[in-house]
Amino acid sequence: MTMESDIVLSQHASIKPIKYVAEELRITENYWEPYGHYKAKICPSLWPQIKNNPEGRLILVTAINPTAAGEGKTTITIGLADALRRMGHKSCLALREPSQGPCFGLKGGATGGGYAQIIPMEDINLHFTGDIHAIASAHNLLAALVDNHLHHGNKLNLDLKRIVWKRVVDLNDRALRNIVIGLGNKSDGIIRESGFDIAVASEIMAILCLSQDLADLKSRINKIIVGYDICGEAITCEKLNATGSLVALLKDAIKPNLVQTLEGTPALVHGGPFANIAHGCNSLIATEYALKLSDYVVTEAGFGADLGAEKFLAIKCPLLKKYPDAVVIVATIRAIKLHATDKNNALSSGFVNLQKHIENIQHYNLPVVVVLNEFSSDTPQEINHLRRQCNALGVRFAVSGVWQHGSEGGIEMAQAALDAMADNSNLFNPLYSASDSVFKKLHRLATIIYGADDVSYSPQARAVLEAVAKDDEARFYPICMAKTQYSLSDNKNMLGRPRKFNITIRDAKIMAGAGFVVTYAGNIVTMPGLPERPAAELIDVQNEKITGLA
Repeated sequence: MTMESDIVLSQHASIKPIKYVAEELRITENYWEPYGHYKAKICPSLWPQIKNNPEGRLILVTAINPTAAGEGKTTITIGLADALRRMGHKSCLALREPSQGPCFGLKGGATGGGYAQIIPMEDINLHFTGDIHAIASAHNLLAALVDNHLHHGNKLNLDLKRIVWKRVVDLNDRALRNIVIGLGNKSDGIIRESGFDIAVASEIMAILCLSQDLADLKSRINKIIVGYDICGEAITCEKLNATGSLVALLKDAIKPNLVQTLEGTPALVHGGPFANIAHGCNSLIATEYALKLSDYVVTEAGFGADLGAEKFLAIKCPLLKKYPDAVVIVATIRAIKLHATDKNNALSSGFVNLQKHIENIQHYNLPVVVVLNEFSSDTPQEINHLRRQCNALGVRFAVSGVWQHGSEGGIEMAQAALDAMADNSNLFNPLYSASDSVFKKLHRLATIIYGADDVSYSPQARAVLEAVAKDDEARFYPICMAKTQYSLSDNKNMLGRPRKFNITIRDAKIMAGAGFVVTYAGNIVTMPGLPERPAAELIDVQNEKITGLA
């Protein structure tokens, strides 16, 4: 089947003025702010009007460990919401905002694909409503204030070797990972080593996505640790008197964005932390609004269930005070074959990766549906073989054709999700307790979710984690693991279902504002690089229309 490119399908779509999308959610005009004709921000004043509404059902979409191109998880998420709406249900999407890093890098945009997209595609994938720019500005303002404080005498006695607050930019730029700042004249600042992370790894991104409201945002920003003084005490944003200015830059960014799918299904798109180096979920506020405005909310968590879904359940759900009513695991034939150790029997051999993700979700006592994102190269024999493998595990299986056919191609998976939710009578089983030690939390995460034998620690990581264990507040924080998305292990080359390995934690960081501990496994980096042929080389503007954006 030959189809137009995603951007052409998007640009040729019949798009509704945003007021009609708001009306479908029963949001009157005094509760939303237009950003052009097809985008809007939801006003905080809406919450008191809807907070007592009945709560909708929540469907979480995750995946197996992906190929480099991704397995179409966002496409499935969008198509599932469209299919539920086609079946007569009031549905709404709650999605992350795309980062410009992948848009100009390897994966391309993150607005779905084919006939399962959110629109306007080019707006959402690029500047959108400016949220990520606001987050980067707030982050870099704090960095500037830190260096200004050093330049003007360092009254807080910051230890130059223990400043943990870097700068950020929303692009893949490996040359900025490690830098020296302050070179030049005496008036140009203090010479020290620093670096850049990608903006979506910023703690301010995590804070915005986990805040209940503007007051909570301010409280969390107060707690940001920028570094430590010469006695080892944490120096916070509050001590630098920086909080008010940062919040001023974020006062609009905290408002969820309303857009639509190609078929007119409402979508709240807000926040965009990566799942391999951050917590991988859209904003708490957008999800809460969606649950009060619709009967079914479809959301996604980045990369495989070992990353995004685990963090969704450990970090976001306790704040949301709700767990998914069903979990969809997206798989593709190509990804399953990639994980095969026996290439002559690739579909059976590679199934072990999918099986492990199924087991992980079942560990939480959550109902599972496996959805195959169908490609034209998939044969009926392969699809039937995968269906039999899932059925043998007692797991629902559905094939999605939403890329080719829109909502019509998603009816089977929508019905499977509805059936799974009807059977959800189990109590949620958490992976660990908040009161468990940080080392126990990491051991359970590594051994139960990844299948590792044990956890190893560098001296640097152990020192940070021992400090966490002694901290009256941080010891209750959940873990946010930064590791490769391509493997259940911390080594991207260990495909399938690795056995007999350790997870190596090389560093750790307390994110007191976000309320979690980030642990860095293997050689994961927080500033990605561009591939040899970046997507940026294909993008252009012709006749005032963007072309080549995928």
